[in-house]
Amino acid sequence: MKVDLSQLSRFPAPARILSFILILLLLWAPFAIPAYLIIKDSNLVSIVTMLILYLEFLLLIRLWGQRVYHQPDLFQRYGLEFSRQSGWELAIGLAIGVTSLLLLFVVEAALGWLTWQPAPPQLLRIAAEGLLIALGVGFAEELVFRGWLLDELQRDYQFKFARWLNATLFALLHFIKPLSEVVRTFPQFPGLLLLGLTLIWAKQTRRKRWQRSPWSGPGKVLNGCLSLPIGLHGGLVWGYYIIKVGRLTQYTHRVPEWVTGLSGNPLSGVLGLIFLICLLLAMRQYARRSSLMAAR
Repeated sequence: MKVDLSQLSRFPAPARILSFILILLLLWAPFAIPAYLIIKDSNLVSIVTMLILYLEFLLLIRLWGQRVYHQPDLFQRYGLEFSRQSGWELAIGLAIGVTSLLLLFVVEAALGWLTWQPAPPQLLRIAAEGLLIALGVGFAEELVFRGWLLDELQRDYQFKFARWLNATLFALLHFIKPLSEVVRTFPQFPGLLLLGLTLIWAKQTRRKRWQRSPWSGPGKVLNGCLSLPIGLHGGLVWGYYIIKVGRLTQYTHRVPEWVTGLSGNPLSGVLGLIFLICLLLAMRQYARRSSLMAAR
């Protein structure tokens, strides 16, 4: 019996999002449960099951577009694009992310809050590994949060509300962990919230018009391109990976941890939050200027 999934398109956004997640988990469980029973290495089973989950997410997006919205171009709508321009934007995002994070550490070093350590012989290998990990994290998280989730929210809500809700969910979902770890790392929440908002504005630097949901009127919604936020997100991860794994810095403890970064995260300290605010304002200004230029 063929199920008519198009009825889901008339559900409100929270119901559609929960339906998508439920379908995804139902598709994932038959593969994940045997993997957890067969594979004894906890790291390996985590990698395998997460890879399966994400591959099924990509396949479900295609099904979701065809059967729910009758829009086979959902990936393009989300802002996923493979072109020379998107490649250039990805590179720019990487450069901005790495430079911003390095500048944060340079300022801390200038203030005497940390000292630079000698680079290890394997620094190039660490940088190459970090780049692959950073691009993977940037692509995966941006397609989920600034792609699928933001699009679902924008189908029902105005952009201002959708971006704040998206950034809040992005921050909160980083705390799916044991309660003790949630309490220990929760001071990172403001930084994650600011990062989520920054990445949304980065997406809006190049926008296209798409029809809103058929039941929400004839208006149109602006969806941007994911290349810059993928690069920016990846650049921040890459820079932090190189410095952390390469052990290139050591804090002097001249100021409290809440100034330099709680739980070892430089973006959760006061100085890191200031840098994130500056980055957010820069991306918002860039997005608004791009909109004005496109309107001429």
